[in-house]
Amino acid sequence: MNYRKFIVCAVLLVAFGVGAFFAVGAIQKSRYPRDYSEYVQKYCAEYEVPQSLVYAVIRTESGFNKDAVSRAGAKGLMQLTPDTFSWLSRIMEIEERPELITDPETNIRYGVYYLGYLYRRYGSASWETALAGYNAGHNRVSGWLEDERYTDDGKTLKNIPIEETANYIPKVMKSKAKYESLYPELAPAENG
Repeated sequence: MNYRKFIVCAVLLVAFGVGAFFAVGAIQKSRYPRDYSEYVQKYCAEYEVPQSLVYAVIRTESGFNKDAVSRAGAKGLMQLTPDTFSWLSRIMEIEERPELITDPETNIRYGVYYLGYLYRRYGSASWETALAGYNAGHNRVSGWLEDERYTDDGKTLKNIPIEETANYIPKVMKSKAKYESLYPELAPAENG
């Protein structure tokens, strides 16, 4: 009789542990969603930007709220300003339609394009530099990359003079790492 109780207790304990493990994973995934995945996948493939980075940017910028508007007037999932949206329309050679700035597909397309543009503009040195440009503006970051107070190599930033941007980059990169941990298919392939 004691043996049966032990087996039942052991089975229940294992079942509880497995259930708790999956519940924790589900809770973590709910905090790191992959909403709008069809657009993220499509435009990340087209513009060669890691999906984990885009999800991290969306999570950080808008918390996946397509109607989000910042104090600075940035709008949508990826928080594009109207000026940046207009400029991107021109360089992407797309008819400018300002009313689409908060449309999820359009906002993601433009935001992913912009991240890829920044990464290439800065010589593909680091996504951190691209994120600095995304947050502080690419002209400002280009100036920092010409100033030895902020860079040693003209490609990566060692110091960021704006606190908001200095805090933004590690926040996005931590979120990117969490996405790759929770969703292994988003992790970059190992070179080898």
